[in-house]
Amino acid sequence: MDEDTPVSEGDAGFGIGAVSRRLGIPAPTLRTWNLRYGLGPSRRSPGGHRRYGAADVRRLAEMKRLIATGLVPAEAARLALSLPDTPAAQPPGMRTTPLASGRRTAQPPGGRPAPRKVVAALARAAVMLDGRAVAALVEETLAAQGVVWTWEHLFLPALDAVCRGQDATGSGIDAEHLLSGHLQAALHRLAGDVPPRADRPVLLACAEEEQHSLPVHALAAALAERGVQTRVLGARTPYTALAHAMRRLGPAAVFVWSQRAETGDTAPLAALPQVRPACRVVIGGRGWQGRTPAGVVRVATLPDAVACVMSTLI
Repeated sequence: MDEDTPVSEGDAGFGIGAVSRRLGIPAPTLRTWNLRYGLGPSRRSPGGHRRYGAADVRRLAEMKRLIATGLVPAEAARLALSLPDTPAAQPPGMRTTPLASGRRTAQPPGGRPAPRKVVAALARAAVMLDGRAVAALVEETLAAQGVVWTWEHLFLPALDAVCRGQDATGSGIDAEHLLSGHLQAALHRLAGDVPPRADRPVLLACAEEEQHSLPVHALAAALAERGVQTRVLGARTPYTALAHAMRRLGPAAVFVWSQRAETGDTAPLAALPQVRPACRVVIGGRGWQGRTPAGVVRVATLPDAVACVMSTLI
């Protein structure tokens, strides 16, 4: 029987291959979502094969949509599972929240900024050079809220508090390094937690001579939460090396970060190779100067970067 054909009039359902083609979601990702979050087939064929019903497919489509907006998979799954068996309007418990780009995205009630006392506790632990406390707060928040939320609502405010202290006292670069170092270590572990897959990876790098690589690691970890494989080339990546990696890997997308104007010349981006199948080149960071080359997409925030890269994969 063709897996695109429903089992019967009274018990319609589709195999995993059919759902993968319909939704543009790789079959390994569907299996992972089933194992981790319970978003799997709820029916069986007369022969005992598991099949996806219409409600299952609708929940998977909602999961995919929510992830593209920047939600972590666990929260997206919770909301997708709350959909009724029959088509309904917006899932309960949802509201719209503006992103920095001006777009609006679905967000659960729990998407509020971190309490000030939590931000203050992280900043204080960094200033006291209490690495154990910093690591514990970072790991706990990443596990509970995911990468994007932790980056936007905890790490950046805490880093801003530490930097304000530097401006006031003239010291504290050690606290900044300790805070960034523990976050990068946690992000690195998350990014390496994606099982090997045959899908085209996403290639991430810093601009040539750019040494600030933490945002690249944040994006890699956020994509890993969504089951996406990445290859991180890291700081100070020569454009010749980036071009070689593009030809070798044939990535689905390339992300390049520039934080300082000295590293943000956009001209070399136009010379990056045209690989087949085509890949999207995305740039982020306030360092970029000059006209953005045709075909290159510029993003302003981590949620925007995640959504832009995910849109190339779905």
